[in-house]
Amino acid sequence: MKAVTYDSFGGPEVLELKEIPKPAPADNQVLIKVHAITVTAGDWRCRTRIVPRGFGLVSGLVLGFRSPRQPILGSELSGVIEAVGGAVGRFEVGDEVFAFTGTKMGCYVEYKCLAEDGTLAAKPANLSHEEAAALSFGGTTALGFLRKAGIREGERVLVNGASGGVGTAAVQLAKHFGAEVTGVCSTANLELVKSIGADTVIDYTGEDFTRNGETYDIILDTAGTAPFSRSKASLTRQGRLLMVLGSLPTMLESPWVSLTSHRKVIASVAKWDADDLVFLAGLAEEGRFKPVIDRQYPFEEIVEAHRYVDTGHKKGNVVVTVAN
Repeated sequence: MKAVTYDSFGGPEVLELKEIPKPAPADNQVLIKVHAITVTAGDWRCRTRIVPRGFGLVSGLVLGFRSPRQPILGSELSGVIEAVGGAVGRFEVGDEVFAFTGTKMGCYVEYKCLAEDGTLAAKPANLSHEEAAALSFGGTTALGFLRKAGIREGERVLVNGASGGVGTAAVQLAKHFGAEVTGVCSTANLELVKSIGADTVIDYTGEDFTRNGETYDIILDTAGTAPFSRSKASLTRQGRLLMVLGSLPTMLESPWVSLTSHRKVIASVAKWDADDLVFLAGLAEEGRFKPVIDRQYPFEEIVEAHRYVDTGHKKGNVVVTVAN
């Protein structure tokens, strides 16, 4: 089968399309014929080993120092089950599914074996494989942080970086939970963020949300540009800052902030499970959550997809079609 691999860190050109053996499912596994995958910010970080300040040693231990520990990137996929192991009872051959492998990666392949009790769920019938492949990365990240914040109906939520993969998911999920949502993005993406449900949009090229006098119950920072030192005045007395992206020094502030004020900084890594995928799929089927897709590429042009993500200007998700 075809797979996209890399054996050194660097630019998109380190990726190589090659033939590797097709896997066979173990007793508790399903074999998925992959129809679509994504290129996420996580893939970019793993490929380049460019990480926020303070995480260099940690990234080396996790990703590898001289060469990648996991030679196949990709954390999201959607496809059709082609075979099942003898002990599998949850899925059948022909089921359409989507999956999230997280930091284990390994989705840049034509066929993927996953445990039936892993982070795997039935694909929403009203979504294409390309849309379903883009449900998980942004969706589980935003969902995890909003749940940790204890989001409540009627609260004011600001999403900094509202046009990205996590940001577009966060806007839609916060609206689902009954919040009044403000999205911060560039001029080019104002209409997009409005279209997915933001009540108010702020163009960061012309307005600094930390200086407009408004306060929010939750600030979700996906861009890493709103640390507590900058955004604390924009939080209500019991406001919560959700640091999806930030340097190690700014993240280490979180316990101190919680000890010395009524505000909280939540900076831990988001966790996910199969129930989260089922929840997101349910919202998608109800029309309450739909991944934003910026561009689509064929599998053979995945290097170009990475080049586009490297520009830092993608809107929502970049999807790669593996099989029609």
